[in-house]
This record gives sequence, structure tokens and C-alpha cells, in this order.
Amino acid sequence: MQISRLQFITASASAAELACRGGVRWVQLRAKNLPAAAWRQLALDVQAVCRHHGAALIINDNPALALEIGAAGVHLGQQDMPPAEARALLGPNFIIGGTANTFADVEKLVAAGVDYIGLGPFRFTTTKEKLSPMLGLAGYAELLAQCRAAGFATPVVGIGGVALADVTALLATGLHGVAVAGALSGAANPTVAARLFIHELAGNHSIART
Repeated sequence: MQISRLQFITASASAAELACRGGVRWVQLRAKNLPAAAWRQLALDVQAVCRHHGAALIINDNPALALEIGAAGVHLGQQDMPPAEARALLGPNFIIGGTANTFADVEKLVAAGVDYIGLGPFRFTTTKEKLSPMLGLAGYAELLAQCRAAGFATPVVGIGGVALADVTALLATGLHGVAVAGALSGAANPTVAARLFIHELAGNHSIART
């Protein structure tokens, strides 16, 4: 499956609905600290939204749940199940993404065969409890240059406090796209905000990656 240039991270089916109405076609369900039954029900609710809109559902940190409900894939943090173990569980057709903060993290994920990498955080964000060092534009430029020099082709997505005004500069570093949470769910009109992000990402589709 194509890795979306706009990934929406949420713990709410209603937020997913509003974002998908605006054109979002990739929803990552991040619902930590929920009892198993509640997590499963939430995943099914979000999956129903995704299926209605033709969007991919990615489950954060729970490969077993992704397998059980037939989600499109999983996103694994650095403290979660190793990607190779998740691949053995899920098989070749599930999307597997991983979180990175350094080039060494990226190297490990590429070697493990992930389908995409969430690299961040860009700036401070309240959606993560344990925040890695912030990268900023200079950090992305340096890391993406290292990726190109190493010949890595795995799509890299910027994450962590990304706002609409950041998109052009972030894509110019060589990022494939962005993952956002509050920029959509906290917007006055999440559906319109999603459309604006998609427009901005599409407008920069031809930026050189050299």
C-alpha cells in the first residue's frame, strides 16, 4: 500500500470521522493505557470510519489487535515489539512503521524492513509522555541527507508538533510527508484543516529530493 503523505494520529472515532471527511486516508489509532476490551471496541469503531472513507487504519503498539481486526498495519515505538517479530506475526501484507529519533534508529528500522519511519519530534508536543530530543528543521535536513547518502529508500514522515505553516519547509528536507494529531483535532474545523494540509502537501509534490 502507498504510504500516505498525511497521517492522522488520534484516539477518537469522531475525530477520525471529521479528518476523513477532509480527505485523510491514513489514521493511526494511538490509545495507550486502555483496558483490552475498550481498546478493541475503539479500534473497531475507528475501523468502521476508515472503511467508510477508504482509509487505512494503523494500530499503535498492538500488533495482536491489528491482526485480530484486520487493520492495515501497526506503528511500533522504540519500546514496543521489534519490527521483525511483528512481521513474523502479521505476515507480508501488513504495513509496519517504526519510530526514530536518530540516524542509528533509522538504520535499525531500515535493516528490519519497516515500510515507513516516523522521525521526530519536530518540536515540543503534548501528545507524547516521554519525548525524545527535538530535531527542528536543521535536524531533519541532516538526518535526511544521511539517509540519501546511505541509499535508504524507506519513506520518512515528520512527526511532533507539526503545523500547517511547517509543511513546505519540512518537505524541502526530503521528508515523504507528515503525521499530525493536534493540528487537526485541535482545529476549529478539523475537516477544513485536513483539506488545507492535503493541499499543502500536494502542492509540494514535485520538490526535489537531491
